[in-house]
Amino acid sequence: MPGPRPDRPGGDLVLVYGGTFDPVHNGHLAIARCARDELHAPVRLMPAADPPHRPPPGADAAQRTRMLELAVAGEDGLWVDTRELRRAARQPGVPSWTVDTLRELRAETGATAPVALLMGADSLLGLPTWREWEHLLDLAHIVVAERPGNALDGQLPAALAARLRDAWADDAARLRERPAGRVWRLRQPLQAESATAVRRLIASGGHWRELVPDAVAGYIGAHGLYGCATA
Repeated sequence: MPGPRPDRPGGDLVLVYGGTFDPVHNGHLAIARCARDELHAPVRLMPAADPPHRPPPGADAAQRTRMLELAVAGEDGLWVDTRELRRAARQPGVPSWTVDTLRELRAETGATAPVALLMGADSLLGLPTWREWEHLLDLAHIVVAERPGNALDGQLPAALAARLRDAWADDAARLRERPAGRVWRLRQPLQAESATAVRRLIASGGHWRELVPDAVAGYIGAHGLYGCATA
């Protein structure tokens, strides 16, 4: 898709893809590219500084960010937004809450600009464990990418199903009609790899390099991350 360069994000829909990215792998990039192309909007990949709802990452924030930068280098419409890391530097010890990130973005974009949060189905299913999760749709739309084994139909927790009941959109264009409040399912051929599986393969000496971009594999090897023998 011809689109904005990473240094010129632009676009009328602010599309955010947050996560630990520990490490970023081909499945992450497949989701980001599909969302970029389907929504005709650049994607901000936003590494979390201190995820409050997941175990500590296997690489530090600077390393995870560098791997993301290597993964998207030269790609139109994909760029790295480090606002959560900057906020953590200003507020040491304060968790990196998604709701705070969306409030910060909303303050920048104004009340009427459409903002969307891109996440996997597993994250959506766990949404009730997030801080102030009921307010996320007041601040942004949600774009959810399904993952093998995490089908959404009929499997939502009751509180989540009630919150999302009237939010589902049948067309991506609906996300541009209002600033927040809708949920749209991103249809794409998903890849089965996960960051957990990649880390496990690295630690066990298995075949993992084909699951991440070449530049990321080189960085992991050079820095001995996740138990990888240094190159």
